[in-house]
Amino acid sequence: MSTSRAQEQPSRSEERRPLVARGPRGPRRWRRTAAAAVLLVEMLERAAFFGVTSNLVLYLNSLNFNWEGEQASRATLLFLGASYLLSPVGGWLADVYLGRFLTISLSLVLYLAASGLLLTTITYDGRRSFCGEMPLSPLEPACPSADCPGSWSSPYCATTLYLVLLLLALAASSVRSNLTSFGADQVMDLGRDATRRFFNWFYWSINLGAVLSLLVVAFIEQNISFLWGYSIIVGLVALAFFIFLFATPVFITKPPTGSQVSSMLKLAFQNCCPWRLSRDSEGALLLPDQRSHPRGPSPQEDMANFQVLVKLLPVMVTLVPYWMVYFQMQSTYVLQGLHLHIPNFFRTNSSLALSTENSSYRIPEAWLLLANVVVVLVLVPVKDHLIDPLLLRCKLLPSALQKMALGMFFGFTSIIAAGVLEKERLRYIKDNHTVPQLIGKDLYYAAPLSIWWQIPQYLLIGISEIFASIAGLEFAYSEAPRSMQGAIMGIFFCLSGVGSLLGSGLVALLSLPGGWMHCPKDYGNINNCHMDFYFFLLAGIQAVTAVLFLWIAGHYERTRQNPASQSVSSRLRG
Repeated sequence: MSTSRAQEQPSRSEERRPLVARGPRGPRRWRRTAAAAVLLVEMLERAAFFGVTSNLVLYLNSLNFNWEGEQASRATLLFLGASYLLSPVGGWLADVYLGRFLTISLSLVLYLAASGLLLTTITYDGRRSFCGEMPLSPLEPACPSADCPGSWSSPYCATTLYLVLLLLALAASSVRSNLTSFGADQVMDLGRDATRRFFNWFYWSINLGAVLSLLVVAFIEQNISFLWGYSIIVGLVALAFFIFLFATPVFITKPPTGSQVSSMLKLAFQNCCPWRLSRDSEGALLLPDQRSHPRGPSPQEDMANFQVLVKLLPVMVTLVPYWMVYFQMQSTYVLQGLHLHIPNFFRTNSSLALSTENSSYRIPEAWLLLANVVVVLVLVPVKDHLIDPLLLRCKLLPSALQKMALGMFFGFTSIIAAGVLEKERLRYIKDNHTVPQLIGKDLYYAAPLSIWWQIPQYLLIGISEIFASIAGLEFAYSEAPRSMQGAIMGIFFCLSGVGSLLGSGLVALLSLPGGWMHCPKDYGNINNCHMDFYFFLLAGIQAVTAVLFLWIAGHYERTRQNPASQSVSSRLRG
């Protein structure tokens, strides 16, 4: 019996070797070409994604749908949250069934189909086909108090729009969860430094796509036509899909390797409910992978991976309130900007080819996101080439956890700045100092405060992103065992989506009758709401969890410095 086990051991060891990747492994230029193709695809996909999110509030507020302000903000937060929350789905499909290359290809096809469906909702015939005729709203006297019951009927075309946004979120999340690691696979054989530099340029490409989207697509959507803007989005996705397929010969592709989800769930159940497992037989205590899949990790490796996951999760969970603050940039910050004075930055004559109903174009409110993006585009290379090497030479380079804490602080200051600005804006509204302004075809009553006052909050959230988001990715990737890097990266993105969904749920809760965000029959205007209270509440939540994060991070660092823990971690990370 012992002889047969000894004979089985070498073959079992051979079976655990990683599967050989397919694709050219020739000169460095082929690896760089493959990585460049991945970066270009990511830039185009992000340009399309931001083209949808940057003006989604304005699109739903438009006369085509007449959604109320809190309904439009909630839909945007739900879309953003779902695009992150669904990330593990695409990663699981790639790991178990399809592989990363095929999963990305199919996700881009779904992306193209969903963006095409969103394009059809712009036309009258398309809306009538999918949503029917818009119901007429009867004229009613204004509600004298905030306690009046509101109409809780579903907004026009809600089912179709939410379905389209869900498909877009599924496609975007699948591309996000797989394209990152797929690109890293292309340069993995060039060394650790090449992988680190790829992640830097990958994040830079994301923001370059955002610049393209905000400068071109957002301007066209707000000042010319959503039809033209969303047509460009469809074109960007189609171009990304074509480039990805065209670069197939130079890609390194890997087959699916399986998933450890069942093992992790089994161990979690074993640690939470040991009395249930004590009734089972000894054979039942064996892990599923151990009994039926001899190629999987050993029980000892599963237990070590589970222990690492238990240590990482509290750190990542305490980042959730930061994501609640971060995603305000694309929802309530936008809504606030629509109610500040937006200047005309050039005037046109009616004889020009680009005809509009106005004699001037307004700066797109979504351009304020450029303040965030430009900060990232400028500071990431400066930080990578100048600041970090200098701090490293002086032995002052902060750890990833310290950077994340600093990012939380800047996020806190951003939401405080937004709350102070909103409080000042409402003071003008209370004194009946308003400026009517036509944005596209929709009329907003804004305070006579320039929209440039929003720049500080966008700059601060951009600085926070450099520390919290990039350092968070670095922490998740570097601390995870090699066999669980994909899963933990998926959890990181998933928890980002949880933050957006919690922000959406908080908006919905505060939109109930008597809540701070309750503005019945307001159709996008927030002048009767108290969004400043909402901002200050988020700031309080962020401050409390930042203190909790510091305590958890300190405990994690102390545990990590334990020699026994260091030896286990080094073995798992390979």
